[in-house]
Amino acid sequence: MDREPPASYPAHSAAPSFGTGSLSRAAALIHTLVTVEALLLVAASPGLVGLLLLGPAPANLPLAAVCLLPLGPATAAALYALRHRDRDLTELHPARAYWRGWRLNAVPSLKLWTPLLAWLTVIAFTLTHFTATGLPGWWAVLLAAIGLGSLLWGAHALVLTALFAFRARDTARLAGHFLFRHGSATLGAASLLVLTAAGTAVLTEALPALLAAPLLLSLLHSSRPVIAETQEDFTA
Repeated sequence: MDREPPASYPAHSAAPSFGTGSLSRAAALIHTLVTVEALLLVAASPGLVGLLLLGPAPANLPLAAVCLLPLGPATAAALYALRHRDRDLTELHPARAYWRGWRLNAVPSLKLWTPLLAWLTVIAFTLTHFTATGLPGWWAVLLAAIGLGSLLWGAHALVLTALFAFRARDTARLAGHFLFRHGSATLGAASLLVLTAAGTAVLTEALPALLAAPLLLSLLHSSRPVIAETQEDFTA
């Protein structure tokens, strides 16, 4: 079923009024993005502080994964708030939507986010110690491809978790189904991942945190086919 916003989110009036023009909609979008960005950082701050204290040594990868645990619920809440954002400047409640999304999605998102982080940690640890494994070089390429596929599956899973109330195993199956069924959505998520990685390498490691809200809004945009099919075929 859909995770619909509560009744306190008012419907738009058909008649034009203050707060519904182009400039007002742009201001509403900026306000929502800034608010969601700030709240995401607050919700994920326990783990982000831990990451800052960790060194870059490969041995710290398991601890880094633990630090990233709060990021799953924080991201799902951000996706929920951005999906249910209001375009009317006079009816903005992004903070209320964010914390509602966090309450709804904290446990469901962790059920998928935790095993994903564990799996990615195993892959990253293997790749950073690859010379000690004695495996042929093509295994490293295969592991990297599996890691990328896992990240893309995770992107679909977080979108589905944020917007729909499915059981964890059903969400996992749907995310795997859409990974190949909707190539455009998967390609869109991959493009965002590549752009984020390139920007992080060239500019600053803080880039994903600073641009999290616009990146997640772009993810929602590219995930429209996934959301539409889920609403049509898998919800009552």
